[in-house]
Amino acid sequence: MPIPPFTASHDGLRREIREFIRSEVRPHADEWERDRWFPDELFGWFAQRGYLGLKYPRSHGGAGGDYLDDAVLAEELAGCASGGVAAGIGAHIGIATPPIWKFGSDQQKRDYLEPAIRGERIAALAITEPDAGSDVASIRTFAREVDGGFLVNGAKLYITNGVRADFLVTAVKTSGEGGHHGLSFLIIERGQGVRSTKLDKLGWHASDTAEIAFEDAEVPAENLLGERDRGFYLIMANFQWERLLMALGSVAGMQAGFELTLELVGSRSVGQTTRHALAEVATTIEVGRALTYHALRLFHAGIDAVAEVTMAKLATQRAACDTAARCLEIVGLDPGTDTHLLERHLRDARLGPIGGGTDEIMKEILGKTLGL
Repeated sequence: MPIPPFTASHDGLRREIREFIRSEVRPHADEWERDRWFPDELFGWFAQRGYLGLKYPRSHGGAGGDYLDDAVLAEELAGCASGGVAAGIGAHIGIATPPIWKFGSDQQKRDYLEPAIRGERIAALAITEPDAGSDVASIRTFAREVDGGFLVNGAKLYITNGVRADFLVTAVKTSGEGGHHGLSFLIIERGQGVRSTKLDKLGWHASDTAEIAFEDAEVPAENLLGERDRGFYLIMANFQWERLLMALGSVAGMQAGFELTLELVGSRSVGQTTRHALAEVATTIEVGRALTYHALRLFHAGIDAVAEVTMAKLATQRAACDTAARCLEIVGLDPGTDTHLLERHLRDARLGPIGGGTDEIMKEILGKTLGL
C-alpha cells in the first residue's frame, strides 16, 4: 500500500488511474511498441479524465490538485507495459508544461497550457543538444533579436514528443555571454523553420524521440517565457520535479517487473540462489521507494530537497537496470510467456542513468552539497 505523504484521496485517485491504465492503455502496448508510435488521441483519453492537469489550477482548466496527484500518475503509468507511452505522456505533463504554468504570462497560459491540459496541443521540452547533453552551459542554439521577436537557429537532440509536438518549450542563447549567462526560454510553434527527424532507439519504442533543427525559425516576442537571459533558473527549477518523476517511475517499474517475475516463477520449486536473488530485488525496490518518498515529502513541503532528490534519482535509475536484468535472468527466455515484457523493461530502463542528468552529474551535484 502507498505510504505517506499520500492520503486517502490519493489512494482513490490511484485506484481510478490504475483501472484506466489496465483496461484502456495496457491492452494496446504491444501494438504501439511494434508500430514505434502511439496515437496522438491518447493525450485526449488522458485529458477526458482530467489526468493532464492534475496539479494545475482550475482557473486554467486543471483539476486543482497538487504534485502528489502527479506523483500517483507517474507511478501508475509504469503499469502500462510501455516505457515509450509513459515517457510521451510524462514529458507532456511533467517537464514541458510546468515552465509555462510557473513562469508564463496569462496569455501564454491561455494559448499553450490550457489547450495542453485539454489534450488539444502536444508539448515537448527542448534543452539537450548534439554537443550539450547534461551541460546546459554549452547550449548553442541562438535566438537573434529581430523586429517583432527572434530568429532561431540551431539543433536539439533526443527530444521526447519532438516529432508530434505542436510547440516546443526551448532553451536558447539570447546573448553572447558564455556559461549559464544569456540563456532564455522561447515557446516555439511547429511551422516553417522547424524540422524534426525521428530517431531509432534501443528502448522507449512507442515514443517519438527526435532531433530538431531550427533554420531561421521566426518566434514572436510574446513567446519569450519568463525573463530574458534568466533561462538557467527555469531549467534548474524544472529539473527537481523531472528527477523526482524519474525516481517514482523507476521504483514503480521495478515493482511491476518484480511482480511479473513472481507470477512467471509461479508455484514451481525454486532453489536457494533464486530465493536469495528475489530477496535482493525486493530489498532494492523498498530502499528506492523509501528514499524517493522521503525526497517527495520534502519537495511537497517546500523544503530544499536538492540533495535528497538527487540521491533518489541516482539510486533508482541504475537499480532499475540491474533489477530488470536480474528478473530476466531468473525467469529465462520463454516465447510462450510474458518474458518479452521483462526484456522491454530492461531496454526501457537503460535511459534512466542518462536522462534528466546523468549519473555522473548527480554525483557532482551531491559532491557540491557535501562541500567537496
